[in-house]
Amino acid sequence: MNTQNDANISVDNLSVRYPGSDEYVLDGASVEIDAGEFVAVIGKNGSGKTTLCKSFNGLIPHFYDGSFGGRVTVGGIDTADATVSQLSEHVGYVFQEFDNQLVSPTVSDEVAFGPINHGHDDYRERAARALSLLNLDGIEDRFLWELSGGQKHLVALAAVLTLEPAILVVDEPAAQLDPVHAGETYDHLAALNHEQGMTIVTIEHQTEYIAEYCDSVVLVEDGRVAWKAPVEEALNRLEALRRNDIQPPQITRTAAEMGETDEQLPVGFDEGVRWFRNVLDSTTPNASPLTGADAGENLPARNDNSTPLIRFSSVSHTYPTLRGEDKQVLDALDLKVYSGDRVALVGSNGAGKSTILKLLTGLKTPAEGTVLINNTATATTLPERIADDVVYVPQNPESMFVKDSIRADIAHYLQSRDQEDVAARTDDVISFLDLEALEDRDGRLLSVGQQRRASLAIGVATAPSIILLDEPTGSLDLASRTEIGRTLSRAGERVEAVIMATHDLELAAEWANRILVLDDGKIHMDGPPKTVFAATDVLAEANLEPPQVVRLSKELGCTPVALSTDELVSHLSSERPTASTGASHQ
Repeated sequence: MNTQNDANISVDNLSVRYPGSDEYVLDGASVEIDAGEFVAVIGKNGSGKTTLCKSFNGLIPHFYDGSFGGRVTVGGIDTADATVSQLSEHVGYVFQEFDNQLVSPTVSDEVAFGPINHGHDDYRERAARALSLLNLDGIEDRFLWELSGGQKHLVALAAVLTLEPAILVVDEPAAQLDPVHAGETYDHLAALNHEQGMTIVTIEHQTEYIAEYCDSVVLVEDGRVAWKAPVEEALNRLEALRRNDIQPPQITRTAAEMGETDEQLPVGFDEGVRWFRNVLDSTTPNASPLTGADAGENLPARNDNSTPLIRFSSVSHTYPTLRGEDKQVLDALDLKVYSGDRVALVGSNGAGKSTILKLLTGLKTPAEGTVLINNTATATTLPERIADDVVYVPQNPESMFVKDSIRADIAHYLQSRDQEDVAARTDDVISFLDLEALEDRDGRLLSVGQQRRASLAIGVATAPSIILLDEPTGSLDLASRTEIGRTLSRAGERVEAVIMATHDLELAAEWANRILVLDDGKIHMDGPPKTVFAATDVLAEANLEPPQVVRLSKELGCTPVALSTDELVSHLSSERPTASTGASHQ
């Protein structure tokens, strides 16, 4: 392992402009990161966070063309004077799309790839050490495509650790992982920081992880580093966070509505429980009902004669492996979805969420059992026919944009299905989903959040009965996530059912009327959010953890649990001897 002296980062007046753009992504950014720090870099989507971090390992200026000014040094090395290959032994980088940096067929080949190419004779020992550090012993001979998303993320991390860098940059470590695997990844990063002395830099939108793991926070705003502050101070700068579309932890948001204006609010969970108990004068709220829908109230009314839109009957599904074995994903699964349902599929990576969505498109057929949509079996129906009733919006929707504007893309999909009144229907869906500001933009050049909103418009325009969504809010800032939530609600007014696979349990709690907990190929629980999130034992077995506000309300004795900060504030305010709301922190 490199020494602490190799682990500091200095950015001085960095400016970066990409080809084809008149605007600088970074314009005079400066920051110092000391050796051994655990730092989170935050900012809006498109603010320049990733550009800043790619300057640490030389990808900027060596890999990306454009204009570059200023100076970046890592461990005293000027990145402009060293190659990306040379810098890779000082700075390890795990990309947000970590699948794209995996280049070998097996785990052992992938982890040994770096040291072999750098000419290290001890590549086997390096690979073994890296795998052991991340508790990946025993999977060396597995093929990468056999692994879960969480395992592949750790393999990508192990591969950069074999070069024993002093600095590690991880872009959105929690974005594509379920809560438990995301927490485990952060646990590994913390161990590397505390036990190996490694400088850790994460790009992160989820402030709950920042509160629990990081030492300090760097805010990138308007092309510059606005400030760097200790984590407790940074997450109390609520006005600055919200101005930059960063959602403070639910603990902090709730406390801001309950606390005094001149005190520091809690940012971590354990700290928050103590804070609220003190604010409530050391008394636990009684078990009076919370305002809002109680368990079961938000399920649509139906009688025994209701006909389901979707029916899974004893559906099993497997994937073949190169070893001649079958990996079972779904095991005799039964499911009914009715008109009016807003269903959130939750579960750990590899639980079968995406498989259920793909079976509903007809692109996959079950190994056993039947899938019916409007009483029609998908196994005997062409996917093109199913697409008249079912629209699937993938996690990364770039492939849906084939024209030079969103308006043209919507019209293209309508024309391909021989729809009438294409222009009028295009106008209608753009207006309905408030996309006027984007209609003339090329979808391939939009931000991730804008692409997901536009892809929903394409789906809604074809007037389907059912919309399927795969991780619609991953890697989004507050504004983009809020827009997606609003678009989802509006889209749901025009279709009979929406099914969403998601790791975003906060969104699931606030949006869904049914939550299905998947584990080991089966549905372990199916019910309204209040019922499901109160069943912490079932969630734990499925490697899930309820949102912070749910856990806090349970710790404070609220019955039923709160699903949102507003709901919890309303309840706690009635229990508090004296309360002042609307705290404002700069």
